[in-house]
Amino acid sequence: MTMIGVLGGMGPLATVDFMEKVINLTRAESDQQHLPMMVANLPQIPDRSRSILSGDEAPLPYLLKGIDLLNRNEVGLIAIPCNSSHHWYAQMCARSAAPVLHIAETCVAAVPAGVSRTAVLATRGALASGFYQRSLAARDIEPVVPDDATQHTLDTCIRDIKAGRLAEGSAALADVLATLADGGVQAAIMGCTEIPVAARQIGATAFPLIDSTLELARATMMYATTRGWNRF
Repeated sequence: MTMIGVLGGMGPLATVDFMEKVINLTRAESDQQHLPMMVANLPQIPDRSRSILSGDEAPLPYLLKGIDLLNRNEVGLIAIPCNSSHHWYAQMCARSAAPVLHIAETCVAAVPAGVSRTAVLATRGALASGFYQRSLAARDIEPVVPDDATQHTLDTCIRDIKAGRLAEGSAALADVLATLADGGVQAAIMGCTEIPVAARQIGATAFPLIDSTLELARATMMYATTRGWNRF
């Protein structure tokens, strides 16, 4: 049996959100028609954003140990439902025996046609790493990074979701989206996997929101089902 490997725990709610989306995307009429997953839920991995901003490599040994764990279980694909960890994507790919999906590439590919200005909603570390900005620019889409005050509100949203304060996190995200709408962005990438959790309680928005967790889940499901991993 070939399994999907999930390097998770960053944070735990985001990991569960990813798994639920893979399940919901999979066409199945019985347990046996769903995709097998090996989930390494490792919440003790040091804060990725803080390390990127300070220039240290504290998360990397933990990330590589997670890859090793999935390697030992012979998974056929690895998905990592944490955006900031993709700062170390090259090192994780070099360690992995299986292909590793890149969350930003799957997400940027979902930007609607005709959109020329897209906001990147992410941790300060992911923004400093720049992988979303590079992926958007490669498709001739202007990346819009929030100003410091808006980013501060987004930081609050992410902290609230990690702490289980879902209503507070959703309210903070709503404030961010209102500010961006006034700035004329045409779409926004939810480039931190806590943000889609916050977005669940928000109604209609002025522009499309691209869910990095959903796009990663969609790419994961497509990769696995086209190879028949859900055929019992």
